[in-house]
Amino acid sequence: MQSSQEKIAGLRKKIDYHNYRYYILDAPEISDREYDRLFRELEDLERQNSHLITPDSPTQRVGAPPLKSFRSVAHTVPMLSLGNAFAKEEVIEFDQRVKRFLKSEAPVTYMVEPKLDGLAVELVYLDGMLTVGSTRGDGITGEDVTQNLRTIKSIPLRLLNNNYKKTPSRLEVRGEVFMGIKSFQALNRVREAEGEMRFANPRNAAAGSLRQLDSAITAKRRLDIFCYGLGVVEGYSFFSQGEILQTLPKWGFKVNPHIQLCQDIGEAIEAYYKIEKMRENLEYEIDGVVIKVDSLLLQEKLGAVPRSPRWALAYKFSPRQGITKI
Repeated sequence: MQSSQEKIAGLRKKIDYHNYRYYILDAPEISDREYDRLFRELEDLERQNSHLITPDSPTQRVGAPPLKSFRSVAHTVPMLSLGNAFAKEEVIEFDQRVKRFLKSEAPVTYMVEPKLDGLAVELVYLDGMLTVGSTRGDGITGEDVTQNLRTIKSIPLRLLNNNYKKTPSRLEVRGEVFMGIKSFQALNRVREAEGEMRFANPRNAAAGSLRQLDSAITAKRRLDIFCYGLGVVEGYSFFSQGEILQTLPKWGFKVNPHIQLCQDIGEAIEAYYKIEKMRENLEYEIDGVVIKVDSLLLQEKLGAVPRSPRWALAYKFSPRQGITKI
């Protein structure tokens, strides 16, 4: 007969797996009712064995008491801003600068990723467990919003293994927290009905929700995240941005499905137009693409200027056109 500890461990593993299928792969294997049954069974067992409750249990995403204020967190590696481009000619000049700095005329391979209009955060995992989550802040220091980030179900509380590869002893993951358009519209309807001011756009709604001192409020706001990069990694090595984006989902992180590896800057510009065309059909807001040198070795050689990396560029979309009645 299984002990309570073994039953709890088995239920947590099942729930983590089904959360991964639902929130990361968008391919659930069980019904919501069956999932709720598993979750309630875990809650009951933990209630009867409170000494077995651990911070990474699926039941512990919400429930911490409200904070009085956010403490500051220093980023191990600065979270830099990106330089912007608004025209094709500026993107071509970016490619030429990269080649001049590398002293090579060989085509550079780029990774092109949709640029979400959200809030940049960093997630720090020690020995596989989420320990600290913070906002970008000024790039050097952010705010500790760990309690609120733990409520986002697409963020793993513990790294998945999936029989893939060993997990790092320290892993700093960077991503963009956002609110989907439907969730944003639903939130504004509720706020309007309650006589509260509507949020101006999904980005403001996401930022306001993530910076709540009461994590129970954040939990109701249906925030989501796409992860796109790393800070410090100990106990594991990567060679390219593409490898990072392929590996993150194996550990339980959500990565944007519309990334594209491009063999030169011409392909990167084509990817920009392709993503711009799908913009209106996405369930979240994007305001451009990010073009990154794929090789991490070349990224290291290129380095950064004071506020932005030399190896990445935000290629912004034109502002949306609208008609206003006067």
